[in-house]
Amino acid sequence: MVYSFIAHASPGRSRVFALHKDPHDRLEAVTTLGADDLHLTEEFVGALNGFLADRDDAVLLAVLDRVPAPVDMAARQYLKENCVSELGEFTGYGPVDVVREAVYFGGIDDDLEEYLDGAYMIGLGVRMSNERRSDGDVWWVLQLLSDEVSVPASAEPRTWALPVGARLLRTWTSEEPLAGVGPVRGALDVAAAASAEGCWVRVHSLLRGDLDVEFEGNGTSEFVVDVFDAPIPLAESEE
Repeated sequence: MVYSFIAHASPGRSRVFALHKDPHDRLEAVTTLGADDLHLTEEFVGALNGFLADRDDAVLLAVLDRVPAPVDMAARQYLKENCVSELGEFTGYGPVDVVREAVYFGGIDDDLEEYLDGAYMIGLGVRMSNERRSDGDVWWVLQLLSDEVSVPASAEPRTWALPVGARLLRTWTSEEPLAGVGPVRGALDVAAAASAEGCWVRVHSLLRGDLDVEFEGNGTSEFVVDVFDAPIPLAESEE
């Protein structure tokens, strides 16, 4: 994913690059401002980064109207091909990073609960799903993100896009608490029950805002459990 835009300026030109993290850092050339437009470098790069953070293109379009047509075209094409917004990738502070790509647990037990509790307490985002190994055992693979992504108060409780082709049977959130247990244990109990029925299950956390404006106001952490009308998928490493 594109993490930010930067520029390398010299007396005759400014070369604009995109910094990718996928997962290794790399630079990719976007466009070049010539000598007559060097004064627009900081504003141009700032507008690109602003758009990357909040997807509001008003400031960006105003700057693109002032750069040469080839620069305008190159920037628009690059954004179209490389910066399509995906659900759960951004907060009000910018892109969300993957902290741990994959952690595996052989079952829903105290160790997994403790791990999720720790992530929950420090505000890390969580994504977890079940998968079946070739020997028939069901494991849980968990990914940690650098932050919880927020959703407006009345929005659908989801920051992990639903998979294409899988029918959603039901969704549980920790706003529907189970008697006597907290949000982490509740999510695990719901996930374990659905997995025992042979269903594909995905669990993730989000920050529920108290306003109907994205990235503004305060929020409350929630866990979401999605249960699909689909069998537990085979682990990718064993397909």
